[in-house]
Amino acid sequence: MANTKSAMKRIRQSENRRLRNRTVRSKVRTAVKTARTAVTEAGGDARTAVLEAIRALDKAVTKGVIHRNTAGRKKSALARRLVAHK
Repeated sequence: MANTKSAMKRIRQSENRRLRNRTVRSKVRTAVKTARTAVTEAGGDARTAVLEAIRALDKAVTKGVIHRNTAGRKKSALARRLVAHK
């Protein structure tokens, strides 16, 4: 357990950030998973799902939840899958 006031505050801040980041990360994971399944299945909504996933990834980068290279890698992979399954 933390002893100083600053350490106690840091624990509170870290917990709040963790909870905030968790919701963003969850939305990103859901969007990417939806896009992947839409691309593998024969459907017309694959392009829309990929665009939504890219948007979620970009938002997560803006909020500092994931690194921009990670988002770029995931966006690139989704785009490659989309083109390959057309």
